[in-house]
Amino acid sequence: MLGVGGGYSVTIRAEYPNQTGMLGRIASAIGEVGGDIGAVDIVRQSRERITRDITVVVQDSGHAQAMASHIKTIPGVKILRVSDRILLLHLGGKIEVHSKVPVTDRATLSSVYTPGVAHVCAAIAEDVAAAWNLTVKRNSVAVVTDGSAVLGLGDIGPEAALPVMEGKAMIFKDFAGIDAWPLCLSTRDPNEIVAVVKAIAPGFGGINLEDIAAPRCFEVEERLRQDLDIPVFHDDQHGTAVVVLSGLLNSLKLVGKELQDIKMVISGAGAAATACARLFLSQGIKDIILCDRSGAIFQGRKKNMNPTKEWLAQNTNHSGFKGTLVEALEGADVFLGVSAPRLLKGKDLQKMSRDPIVFALANPIPEIMPEEAAPYVRVMATGRSDYPNQVNNALCFPGIFRGALDVQAREINSEMKLGAAQAIASMVGKNELHEEYIIPSIFNRGVVRAVAREVARAAKRTGVARRLRGSHSGY
Repeated sequence: MLGVGGGYSVTIRAEYPNQTGMLGRIASAIGEVGGDIGAVDIVRQSRERITRDITVVVQDSGHAQAMASHIKTIPGVKILRVSDRILLLHLGGKIEVHSKVPVTDRATLSSVYTPGVAHVCAAIAEDVAAAWNLTVKRNSVAVVTDGSAVLGLGDIGPEAALPVMEGKAMIFKDFAGIDAWPLCLSTRDPNEIVAVVKAIAPGFGGINLEDIAAPRCFEVEERLRQDLDIPVFHDDQHGTAVVVLSGLLNSLKLVGKELQDIKMVISGAGAAATACARLFLSQGIKDIILCDRSGAIFQGRKKNMNPTKEWLAQNTNHSGFKGTLVEALEGADVFLGVSAPRLLKGKDLQKMSRDPIVFALANPIPEIMPEEAAPYVRVMATGRSDYPNQVNNALCFPGIFRGALDVQAREINSEMKLGAAQAIASMVGKNELHEEYIIPSIFNRGVVRAVAREVARAAKRTGVARRLRGSHSGY
């Protein structure tokens, strides 16, 4: 939780005698244990007592508690609470519902609710498709999770996953004007997840699956794609694949190589790795080797296999390579890591072809740190915001859903994903393209518009769009 000086920020509420010099003593105590004061605010005061909120940058929560204990040794000082500023930001949640029509008089109430709303209901009952124009469905996405695979946290459950889903809903709204609703499910049963999503689907224009562990996520997404007539998109799979492809397209321009000519090694065989492999294969990359903790995945391998890995074995690694991840790097043009921290060392990258491209996306610690990789690579990308070339799914999903909703798409297909990847890549101009700038910033508002436009075009071109003219949004 980053504070004023880039560290962990907390607010200490202290009550003490309203006497000259007391604040100085408290400040000295904070300094004695290595704290850095960022702000001091008066909460309340009387002639006898004063209460202040003191914002301090500390190392971690343990350091904060130790600091509070040290402050309490000052006679007359009471510590009322120690608050994490990030937790305070989340009090009551980060999102809420607002009415588009103020209900200020009886006439409006009668129009938006009973009896006037019956007219709208009757119109939809006569033609269900009218719900796209007469309800929130036209601009709504359900963000669905079971909390089993939250990035960087793992299996934390639906309640603990809710703040992440709220954050995703905020990005949908702030970046693409989409109303997104977090739905955290207390089940891990694929049948139950599918049943719940199908049951709530009539109220939404799209479904964003999020943080559902593999291999369950594959089954859930595939079944929902078959059963629903609205887009179903597992962002951990396809969002990652789209953004990686966009960065790869620009990286290959820098090194003068073509997609169909490269050798790629992928570390990982979960949701993201599988989606990346599928998308890359569809774009003509022929030489792909995936490795998991048991080494290369190949036809006939018996150890640590599942149906997804069987598919990967049949469709990648056509040479039948059977070695380790490091051995697989021999002659590789691209390394993509979507797996675990610190799997590679700098010397391992020396095995790669000229001008190596390395996307090490494990978070928060990548497969190899950029500092260690720097002497050996031409292009380096991570999933972190504190290094250049952050591969961030927020570049993708707002625009993809914006474009899909604008044309009332029935699905998000490969052509739409490719259009999104090309649109993202195009946001880095020829004169801007550089080894440390292959992917645009998520704060470039043009990204959503470009992605939405190309996704909508691809939907129309491939016949999955219901609406062929105009759009509902200003994006």
